[in-house]
Amino acid sequence: MDIFEKIEHDHKKQRELMNGILNENTSVSERQQLFDEFRVEFRAHAAAEEESFYAPMLENSETTDQSRHSVAEHHDAIELLEELEKLNVSDEEWLSTFKKLADENEHHMEEEESSVFDAVRKEMKDTEIENMLGVFEDRKSQELEHA
Repeated sequence: MDIFEKIEHDHKKQRELMNGILNENTSVSERQQLFDEFRVEFRAHAAAEEESFYAPMLENSETTDQSRHSVAEHHDAIELLEELEKLNVSDEEWLSTFKKLADENEHHMEEEESSVFDAVRKEMKDTEIENMLGVFEDRKSQELEHA
C-alpha cells in the first residue's frame, strides 16, 4: 500500500460513516455513535495527512498553493466539527450542519483523489512520496491513541 491508497482507504471509511450518519433510517443513538467514530477518524486522518502529505508539498513550489488550500479545508471542517460537538445530535440544526460538513468533506476528498494526487505524482520525487506512508501511519496511530 502506498500513501495514495492509504488516503483513499481512509476516505472510504469516512464516506461510509457520513452516509450512515445521514441515512434517514439511522436512529439518534446510532447517529451519535457514528459521529463519535467519524470525529475521531477525521481528526486523526487530517493530522496525519497534514504532517506526512501536505508538509512536504509546502516545500515544493509547484504544490505549495494546493497544500495551503487543502490544509485550510481541513481547518474549516474542524470548525464545523467543533460546532457539531456543541449541538444535540437530535436537533435539525445538527443535521443541517453535518450535511454541510459532509458536502465539504466530499469535495475535499474528491479534489485530493484527482488533482492533488496527480500534482504530487508529477512534482515530487519518488523517495519523498515513499516516505509519506510511514509518517502518515505513525502520526495517525499517535492521534488515535490520544483520542
